[in-house]
Amino acid sequence: MTSTLRPAVATETEKRPGRWLALSVLVLAVLLVAVDATVLGLATPYISEDLKPSGTQLLWIGDVYSFVIAGLLVSMGSLGDRIGRKRILLVGATAFGAISVLNAYATTPELMILARALLGVAGATLMPATLALIRNLFHDPRERSLAVGVWGATASAGTAVGPVAGGFLLEHFWWGSVFLINLPVMAVLVLVGVKTLPESKNPNPGPWDLLSVILSLVGMIATVYAVKEAATHGFTATTATAGLLGVAALYGFVRRQLTMPVPLLDMRLFRNRGFGGAVLADLLTILGLSGLVFFLSQYLQLVQGRSPFEAGLAEIPAAVGAVAAGLIAGRAARRFSVRAIVAGGLAAVGLALAVLTSVDRSTGYPLLGAALLVVGVGAGFSFTVTADVILSSVPKEQAGAASAVSETAYELGAALGIAVLGSIVTGVYRDFAAPAGTPSGAHESLGGAVEAAAGMPTDAAQQMLSSARAAFVDGLSIAVGAGAIVLLATAVAAWFMLRDQRLDSTP
Repeated sequence: MTSTLRPAVATETEKRPGRWLALSVLVLAVLLVAVDATVLGLATPYISEDLKPSGTQLLWIGDVYSFVIAGLLVSMGSLGDRIGRKRILLVGATAFGAISVLNAYATTPELMILARALLGVAGATLMPATLALIRNLFHDPRERSLAVGVWGATASAGTAVGPVAGGFLLEHFWWGSVFLINLPVMAVLVLVGVKTLPESKNPNPGPWDLLSVILSLVGMIATVYAVKEAATHGFTATTATAGLLGVAALYGFVRRQLTMPVPLLDMRLFRNRGFGGAVLADLLTILGLSGLVFFLSQYLQLVQGRSPFEAGLAEIPAAVGAVAAGLIAGRAARRFSVRAIVAGGLAAVGLALAVLTSVDRSTGYPLLGAALLVVGVGAGFSFTVTADVILSSVPKEQAGAASAVSETAYELGAALGIAVLGSIVTGVYRDFAAPAGTPSGAHESLGGAVEAAAGMPTDAAQQMLSSARAAFVDGLSIAVGAGAIVLLATAVAAWFMLRDQRLDSTP
């Protein structure tokens, strides 16, 4: 490990008063983002019915947030290092709440896509700031591991709170209400955060380079767009152009960072095998899980006929497993090893996904719930330890940029996963055999098929829905199987890349 990457904690043994109260404010921001991500999946069938998006528009509604946030995370993390992490967190939280209102009252697919994109801009300020502030609040490595575990556990708890609360709201109000639950959380975060959070920034930050920001944004969005379009429609001139533009912009970004005296992102961070391995593990894990995460709510509601509230309750085991694992992950990594916990967790997730390839329309909940519990436990161990590795690998002055790299991997993996695995589900679904007179909208999404069935003769509607549900489950099984392969391969890679990696035991 180079001196640049050596954790800057050796002389920081003091314990800041009020740090645990400050942590409680930070996890509210995590809760805000986690709830928003989960309620979108739950509300997708209702959005599909009300706004009538095409299949492609529905995927954009699902992943444009990730596209934008992936493009801006590094820039916003670096901006927080420069202007203050507390400041950017509070401004971002306020904007997140305000833009949630726009999401709630969107009236067209195009407006919904725009609202999700703007939410991505606000969301890009939150996650890097929370992790960076944890890095600066907790100098003791063991306390920091616990704080990171609480941070990750809250994100997992949000995945449980979101579906349950969202399911309740969807059964009693219109779909836009699921976005309005962000408002009280945002209000508490801002009001309490103003009083309890300490400000921190890089004392020698250098300029915030606008050209680097533009290159990062263009590179990320163009590259992910090209992957999405190639997976959906095959290679075209537009896809090739976008891909080349994205690669060129990212290449220019990297070259510029290597030549700047004070770069937006210090590329030397990636010389640390532990840092690079943790980032890669996060990206591939989320990519492999995206097919299940994005389509599970539709499966539970539109295939198995559960209510939104029941669907939310059905997803709780994954969150429970992740919360429990996240709280003990740091201790487990010190007792055994970083690579054993990360690789073991990823292998468990991969095996659980392999089991889920057997699901059909009548799969009982014991199998589904048990698999989701294993997914949660494995992911909780892996994500908590990799976040701790990333934070402990950098000086605290670069905590914002390093945290942003971690979150960029997460969001980029989600965007790519929805683009590739989501396109698999959509592609298989579109080819289902339908009786004569079936509206074209039924082939765009399963929600569209359910809506179309209401205007068809009873026998034809039942035949069409049966065929559509079978095709959807077939596509979901293929996507989950592909995710299982990705997770198992990532577990093997993590075993080698995280060799000799250790979490500090003493400050």
